[in-house]
Amino acid sequence: MKNNSMTTPQRRAARVRRELQKVNNGRPRLSVFRSSKHIYAQVIDDLTGATVVSASSLEKDMQGKLKTGADTSAASEVGKLVAERAKEKGVTEVVFDRGPYIYHGRVKALADGAREGGLNF
Repeated sequence: MKNNSMTTPQRRAARVRRELQKVNNGRPRLSVFRSSKHIYAQVIDDLTGATVVSASSLEKDMQGKLKTGADTSAASEVGKLVAERAKEKGVTEVVFDRGPYIYHGRVKALADGAREGGLNF
């Protein structure tokens, strides 16, 4: 039995991120975090290590529109919002970092919302 200090989700996220580094060509990374009650997205410039923009279902203006932060409609709205903010900052091309999550359900809805909002990946 291997004694590894990283948990399975951490290893999976690291594996996904390692593969993204091979193909990113200097593009920022659209990273997703999904909790049981909310969903969060941020565009990260890995060259400087800085977050360019972020959005989540916790924000005041989002909570007025959404019934809950834990469904696909909320994820889609967060995707559109992060895309809108990224375009304001001049970011149109990103790579999608799904982290340890399967590209399905809320993660897919967020990606589709970001594409609808104008991000290319």
